[in-house]
This record gives sequence, C-alpha cells and structure tokens, in this order.
Amino acid sequence: MSEIKIGRMVLSVCQTNCYFLYREGEKEVIVVDPADKGDNIYGALQKNGFQIMGILLTHGHFDHIWGLDRLRDAANGAAEADGREPVKAYACEAERELLKSPRLNVSEQAGRACSAYADVYVKDGDEYTIAGMQFKVIATPGHTAGGVCYYFEEAGILVSGDTLFEGSVGRTDFPTGSMGTLVRSIREKLFVLPEDTRVYPGHGDSTTIGYEKEHNPFCV
Repeated sequence: MSEIKIGRMVLSVCQTNCYFLYREGEKEVIVVDPADKGDNIYGALQKNGFQIMGILLTHGHFDHIWGLDRLRDAANGAAEADGREPVKAYACEAERELLKSPRLNVSEQAGRACSAYADVYVKDGDEYTIAGMQFKVIATPGHTAGGVCYYFEEAGILVSGDTLFEGSVGRTDFPTGSMGTLVRSIREKLFVLPEDTRVYPGHGDSTTIGYEKEHNPFCV
C-alpha cells in the first residue's frame, strides 16, 4: 500500500493551516480544517486531480470552519455527479454547540458571523477509514471543550489543531477553554504517542512529540 502524504494550504486572516492527506500516487483526499474560501480550496485540489472524500474538523473556531460550507457543497456536487456517496464533515460531539453559535466560535467577534454543523459527531477513541486511510480520534479538550486530534498511526502523523504547537499550546481565553484541561490533554493523550510522531498543528510549522515533550515550556 502506498505511503500517506500530507499537504498544506495556509488560509484566512489567522494564517490557519488547512491540511489534505492522500496516498502517494492516488487522488482521493481527506481535508482537515477548511479555514476559509472553500471554493478556492476545492479549486486548488481539483486542479491537481484530487477528489475530496471527507472533511475533518479539529475544533469549531471561525478560522478553522469559514470554508466548510462551500467546500462541502462543492465536493458534494462532484460526488453527486459521479454517483458517489455524499462527502461528510466530522467533528467532536462536544463541539456541537460551539460550531453552531457565532458567539462561542468567535466568528461574531471576528466580523463574519457563521454557524456550522458536522454530518458525523465523533467521540474519543473512535476509528474511521476514509479514502483507504485509517485514523483515530483523540479527544483533547482545553483549547475548546470539543477539540480533537486525528492520529494516522500508519504514517506517524498527528493533526493537532490548536491543541499543540511547536513550542507552544492553544490559547484558552475563548469560550469553553481551560489551560489546566489543555495541559492534561497534551500530557495524558498526546505525550504517550511515539516520540517520532510528526505533529501538524493548526498554525505554524510541524514538530514532533519527542521534541515537545523535552522543550515545550507549557508541558514540561
């Protein structure tokens, strides 16, 4: 089976990382956190021959969901034309209310209020396979109550959203945030992963679990 690859687009006023995962040489992709301009995300992937099979949300803040509706609509238009099943968006069950509320997801304060929903609400430990790629849901509350990471064990890839950054962690001063909860999530849920696991955060550059265990000032 071919190797899992990950690509990145940096989008929105917050310079948010929108990732797409695919198997080398294949064209089916999973998109993580459609940060803004869903039409542009769809167009860029389509231009390179990619076909969206699923959309994963690490959490519901505006800068991770602004592009969701348009991306999902475009992907589902293509799926319907091809006679495929609809493309679904996945998020944590505990994030349902935050996704829906422009106040809680901070889009109201950001000047472009939005409300969103997932087609599938997931729980800690759930495992799914989309486009031939298996991943595990790791609930990491703290940045928001329903924040999750997605662990692709085969590839040693963790998409961490705004839970864990290179040398830092997500802010916790927005609704449903808690620094104590966030640090516990990282120590108990993420730092138990193999040290060579490559971490792809919601903002900034990638890092590894091993590096963060040794150097992250918030978690040492």
